[in-house]
Amino acid sequence: MIAVAIDGPAGAGKSTIAKKVSESLGFIYVDTGALYRAVALACINEGVSIGEPEAVKTLLPKIDIRIIFFNGEQHILLNDKDVSEAIRSENVSMAASRVSALPEVRAFLLELQRGFSKTDNVIMDGRDIGTVVLPNAQVKIFLTASPEIRARRRMLQLQEKGMEADFDKILFDIVQRDYNDTHRETAPLKAAESAVTVDTTGLALDEVVEKITAIIKERAAL
Repeated sequence: MIAVAIDGPAGAGKSTIAKKVSESLGFIYVDTGALYRAVALACINEGVSIGEPEAVKTLLPKIDIRIIFFNGEQHILLNDKDVSEAIRSENVSMAASRVSALPEVRAFLLELQRGFSKTDNVIMDGRDIGTVVLPNAQVKIFLTASPEIRARRRMLQLQEKGMEADFDKILFDIVQRDYNDTHRETAPLKAAESAVTVDTTGLALDEVVEKITAIIKERAAL
């Protein structure tokens, strides 16, 4: 089995790019950030404060998260309910950043994430895939872009879905999330030692997909 780990900050385009690359290579795509968003949504739905680790820990045994695929599309089920769209709101995004800093939550999701790489060729994206989740991945990529570019991309995504989007607020949230992700004690965001860093700031989507596909083919000898 071939495992590809793609890490990087919020809004770097990891999910979009990983999905397209996986389609071109025939790999399974796993969006691990969606798992943390699902935990965050569960906390919000149950009125559990993310600022109270013990309360979150108590909730975890009541959370059932599954990933299913419809025509190659990943869907997240939270306690048997499809929450694939609900987990994409901005308040869930910020909550996910905070909940992902909790060691109990990371341990709760770790084996679920690793399980996919044992049965399929996978491309998995997140914040600590190459450093913690799949440390033995054959290919590791650190995807990044300037905060302003990432905020603009996120704004356009929300607008395309008919959702309200304020650039300044999105930029503030991204900068704050970068700080949270890189300063957390457990599995902070950083490039794995053997990762190839790809800055997408001045690149079009197709250019990034082509570049990462070439890296994977070279490193995995496809």
